[in-house]
Amino acid sequence: MTDTAHRASDAAIEAAMRRALAIASRGPAVGVNPQVGCVLLDARGAQVAEGWHRGAGTPHAEVDALSRVTDPAGLTAVVTLEPCNHTGRTGPCAQALIDAGVARVVYAIADPGEVAGGGAERLRAAGVEVTGGVLADEAEEFLRPWLTSVRLGRPFVTVKWGSTLDGRAAATDGTSQWITGAASRQRVHEQRAAHDAIAVGTGTVLADDPSLTARGDGGELLPTQPIPVVFGERPVPEGANLRQHPAGLIELGHRDLPRALAELHARGIRRLYVEGGPTLASAFIQSGLVDEYLVYLAPMLLGGPKTAIGDLGIGTIRDARQLSIHRIETLGDDILVVARPAKEQ
Repeated sequence: MTDTAHRASDAAIEAAMRRALAIASRGPAVGVNPQVGCVLLDARGAQVAEGWHRGAGTPHAEVDALSRVTDPAGLTAVVTLEPCNHTGRTGPCAQALIDAGVARVVYAIADPGEVAGGGAERLRAAGVEVTGGVLADEAEEFLRPWLTSVRLGRPFVTVKWGSTLDGRAAATDGTSQWITGAASRQRVHEQRAAHDAIAVGTGTVLADDPSLTARGDGGELLPTQPIPVVFGERPVPEGANLRQHPAGLIELGHRDLPRALAELHARGIRRLYVEGGPTLASAFIQSGLVDEYLVYLAPMLLGGPKTAIGDLGIGTIRDARQLSIHRIETLGDDILVVARPAKEQ
């Protein structure tokens, strides 16, 4: 279908894939759908059109890009994720590319979903040239939360805490406002908005009556709000702030973590932000269910018993949970450490 004497070079394909990854980030990070970008190239590697997925129910990246050209026949589609092979709110992208007469499809990583996968085979069966694995490592990193959720059948779990340099989350009398500075607190609000749900335990709800909203610098509600999820058996009081949360409220009624994560995944929650005190955070860590740690460190010392993380049941240094530091950021006077399990769980 394509003239092999005139086709996009490897350099042009890689440049297009990096562009596709960049525009994919414009789509929503939350929800059941992945962030996907698509770039269409002509035979000489020049970009003809681009598209990205804007959320559930909207055209997928490939269809969005195809809609921006008059005649897509013979073009090369460079896509961050293998074109889907199923009909949901929209039709299968693999078939849309076939119907458009695209000559070649290049993707970064295969779709791990049992329902959506198989697009590459469908394309090849229709005579379309297909190449996978281009910039796969970069795409894996970009889509890590969504891929983890699909592969494990549970939400991607982020555990966050703020503490002093000596690991205290509060003073001996229980006061904790404010250990971290304004820049760190604003980053937390942005991270809340980048997750489908935010988790706390009933102890935190009863002690602090948190709002768990995501707000901007001026205190305004951000457009995307995480759904608060309460772990534990005690009900949330009728007058609690969480009962006025703009995204609603999920009360699990139990503290079984694997069961809870399965229930949340069934509700379409793919990214869970755990922000509820040392008891809940420690439970997730001890269960081996944390995919990423966000640790905010403030330049102060408190001492005392109010540690950010409780007992993990580790009796010897050999059993310590090994982490790898992914990156470190400076936020005002604070430091944000982003860490991951040394071995993927």
